Amino acid sequence: MRHILTGLAFLAATAAQAQQAADAVQPEAATQGAFQAISPEVAAALEAKFAGTPVTAENWMVAAANPWAVKAGADVLAKGGTAADALVAVQAMLGLVEPQSSGLGGGAFLVYFDAETGTLTTLDGRETAPLAATPRLFQDGEGEPLGFFDAVVGGLSVGTPGTPALMEEVHLRWGALEWAELLAPAIERAKEGFEVSPRLAGLVEGDAERLGRFGTTADYFLPGGTPLAAGDLLKNPAYAETLQAMADDGARAFYTGDIAADIVSTVQQAEGNPGVLSTVDLSIYAVKERAPVCVSYRAHDVCGMGPPSSGALTVGQILGMLDTYDLSAGPDDVEVRRLMGDAARLAFADRGRYMADSDFVPVPTEGLVDQTYLAGRAALLAGDDALPEVAPGTPEFDHALNWADDASIELPSTSHFVIVDAAGNVASMTTTIENGFGSRLMVRGFLLNNELTDFSFRSHVDGVPVANRVEPGKRPRSSMAPTIVMKDGAPALAIGSPGGSRIIGYVAQSIIAYLDWGLDVQQALAVPHAVNRFGKYDVEEGTSAEALAEPLTALGYEVGSRALTSGLHAIAIGDGLQGGADPRREGIALGQ
Repeated sequence: MRHILTGLAFLAATAAQAQQAADAVQPEAATQGAFQAISPEVAAALEAKFAGTPVTAENWMVAAANPWAVKAGADVLAKGGTAADALVAVQAMLGLVEPQSSGLGGGAFLVYFDAETGTLTTLDGRETAPLAATPRLFQDGEGEPLGFFDAVVGGLSVGTPGTPALMEEVHLRWGALEWAELLAPAIERAKEGFEVSPRLAGLVEGDAERLGRFGTTADYFLPGGTPLAAGDLLKNPAYAETLQAMADDGARAFYTGDIAADIVSTVQQAEGNPGVLSTVDLSIYAVKERAPVCVSYRAHDVCGMGPPSSGALTVGQILGMLDTYDLSAGPDDVEVRRLMGDAARLAFADRGRYMADSDFVPVPTEGLVDQTYLAGRAALLAGDDALPEVAPGTPEFDHALNWADDASIELPSTSHFVIVDAAGNVASMTTTIENGFGSRLMVRGFLLNNELTDFSFRSHVDGVPVANRVEPGKRPRSSMAPTIVMKDGAPALAIGSPGGSRIIGYVAQSIIAYLDWGLDVQQALAVPHAVNRFGKYDVEEGTSAEALAEPLTALGYEVGSRALTSGLHAIAIGDGLQGGADPRREGIALGQ
């Protein structure tokens, strides 16, 4: 089948990246002991990933963005820990070895399946706007929006972190092992050090100017004024101390006392761009349980995180519109790509108009995924060419509302991991500090987020308010789409990705690849990307997707070739487990 060959050809084209990833997990003498028990499995997982072969297991599995994080989770599962236990260990390690993407200074969304009760729960650990924030937070004296990085770099963009509270909440609900035991691997690794990966080194070099603006950040990432290099041994004793405080006293050690005071001081005294975060904001932060958003697709229920995330709604709308169309011709078929592209455009139009924090603005969640509404939107796809214009629809509200369209920027960073334990519990979690290296402010060994720039910089358009405007205590809209696909009441696939607002396209395509194109989970993640959000069709440069440019242009699309560096991780659940890791990044899947 041509579409399978396409994915495998893409994998073959990444041989150099495969070597880089393999090099990244070769431990030096100082860290050899930590890998002795797992290094053969890590090597096998990498080999399988770049050969386009899923990792298989019978009992448990974890797939994450860095081998050190995967090891931490695997060790927990091997000793009988739950998916919740492994989640804590994985996140703690990711904050050390992949600091540019997530950590204690950020937030996360979790979709969790409890095998004992058969219950699917979604937890919102998204950052909140400080109580002192106003709708004009990111506007200049004339009421005009600030430039993106003028807002990002410094304290103005920092929201109240949610990740530590989410880690604790998950452990309290579903954990089995001791809390301190789960943080211990990251504490040890922070003290002993880890080899800087090629990806981290490249990102540090590319962002050196911004990282160099703040002393603590510069000292860590640019020691002696020189960017970290791949292979450098990097230690983080400050991070170890922070985790130890949390191990001793729980998440309250983060949200109160000296750590909280240091966070606030760093934000409020950020040179050139101070913020308004306060100790009160930290002390009142709370994780929120939300109702899952589920949409039927190919006799499955695709379930994820509702508002303030737009992920599940927009992925669900795309799939719901496509459910009546035959996509079996595969990713190289221009008609399939037309349907996928215009379904995404219609969904993104609704996203820009209606989706925001439902605690602050009424969101027509049920109306947006209503089958009758989606059928009407799907009928717009019945033509032969690209839709000339796309506008938001009119989903059913419980009362009338008038919102202006949002144009907020959401740039890619973030991380996603999936875990299945021996009891059948499943965790799918997307975690972030927003832009790469967040606000560039570092405190106590971790970076602070720039999550507030996910709000609309404009509060109104022609006098009409924007749903995703800044408000005190509000959570900014996100595109993170941690997903569990259910079949007959049981999990069949856990999946998600980083990638800013392109997360939605990455996740939707991978689900289609798995359910419609007959690909195994590793092949599904490797399919070259073609993503449409707002009209322009982005095809993944250096892959066979570039062959779609000419036929898509003939249909009326503007088409551009660019890097589309997703970070998909997935586990398929059926007769055993199959795990996959995105070949575009350095993660792996590992199981037993």
